[in-house]
Amino acid sequence: MTVRNFLWGQAPSTKQERNLLFKLDFFILSYTCLVYFTNYLDRSNINNAYVSGMKEDLSMEGTDFNKILTIFTCGYIVGMIPNNLMLQILPPRLWLPLCQIVWGVLTFCTSAVTNVQQVYAIRFFQGIAESSTFVGTHYILGSWYKPGELGKRSGIFTSSGLAGTLFSGVLQGAVYSNLNGVSGRSGWRWLFIIDGVITLPIALYGFWLFPDVPATTKVFYLSDEDRQLAASRLQGYVEVRHSPLSWKLAKKVLTRWRWYACSLLFAISGETESFGSNNLMGQWLKAIGGYSVEQTDYYPSGVTAFGILSTLVCAVWTDYTQVRWPVLVYMSVSCIVASVCILVWNSPTGLKFFAYYLAGASYSGQATTFAWANQICADDDQERAIVLASMNMWNNVVNAWWSIVFYPATDAPKFTKGMIAMIVICVATLAVTGLVWYLERREHRLGNRLEDTPTRDSEQEENQSTKENT
Repeated sequence: MTVRNFLWGQAPSTKQERNLLFKLDFFILSYTCLVYFTNYLDRSNINNAYVSGMKEDLSMEGTDFNKILTIFTCGYIVGMIPNNLMLQILPPRLWLPLCQIVWGVLTFCTSAVTNVQQVYAIRFFQGIAESSTFVGTHYILGSWYKPGELGKRSGIFTSSGLAGTLFSGVLQGAVYSNLNGVSGRSGWRWLFIIDGVITLPIALYGFWLFPDVPATTKVFYLSDEDRQLAASRLQGYVEVRHSPLSWKLAKKVLTRWRWYACSLLFAISGETESFGSNNLMGQWLKAIGGYSVEQTDYYPSGVTAFGILSTLVCAVWTDYTQVRWPVLVYMSVSCIVASVCILVWNSPTGLKFFAYYLAGASYSGQATTFAWANQICADDDQERAIVLASMNMWNNVVNAWWSIVFYPATDAPKFTKGMIAMIVICVATLAVTGLVWYLERREHRLGNRLEDTPTRDSEQEENQSTKENT
């Protein structure tokens, strides 16, 4: 086993397959990673804007910040399944960039708000538009790659979103230092203007070069041989047929265990990301005082940096071993340790920094969970689209109220309720991970048993053949 195979998977069997994978990796990952980068840049900009002047400029009080996050999440929930079903109707090359243009324009609008109610309205519609990115990309990845290739690609995609979070803190610090007050605009307003400028050109790139899915792709850089190979190499791994939608789909999805178990898994495990999604470290630093605006923006970037490292290492490992569940164990244990360190309030400040940074491991489960779901549902294209969308939808249903109940801004700096909730959710994640592992293994055993069991007709044929030979 070479280092190259360990890091990137089994080498393609032919030069044509190697060239195909190069094209897919370049055009799919370059676009989806840029989109997800701007997606998370936008989400993180709200967090950074809040601690960099938006709270004071818009006279925000109490849980106004948590309401912004919740309203965005509500829009995200509303748009989740419709966006993924739209990919069955319209080419992803058109739908995904169109959604990106919508949220880019709304980002510009955020820079001109005069009260928090306007932010509420904008964030709801941004949530609808942005919900196309995450589950849409995992559906696209599962349509082009084998299970052994999915973990790393999912990890790279997830890391691009984390890079957006990481860059947001650095960007906000730089904007506050250099643009605050320029043309009469606060630094946090300039942040949303720059975000919008970054977003729109990427959408145009997607209109031109994104390859859709194997059944419908018409991009100029894939030859007829490439398209045939893209479908044939997935035979036995992934269902590549693109069937029309019908009501039978709902019955099929709801009578299998996959939708329930996978949705439950991410609905619970996704809440471990509350450390980062609610910028708890930034709120902690702001509440205890003694840190400048720039430091409050920069220091939480360490959480994201460790999240990127954990995601990539775990993604490589899971593709190499073809086992997904240990990543969720690692993530849960790390978050339990971090929560305990923060709960012990008299512990040194350095230990709290360590705890928040260790909590970045919570991001590593995202790519692995969706790669696992893609693998579980690989035999049904439409079910896979629904399950992936539902996983993220149910997680956001929980997100809609989770931060208000357990991480209200008024609980800073201790977040005692939140740390206790984190420990509980990590234990629940371990339990549901074991359930999904068991159900997947049971399905494989039953499937193999059915394949190995001859039918009554074949048994009769065998008996007849035996008699004739006798």
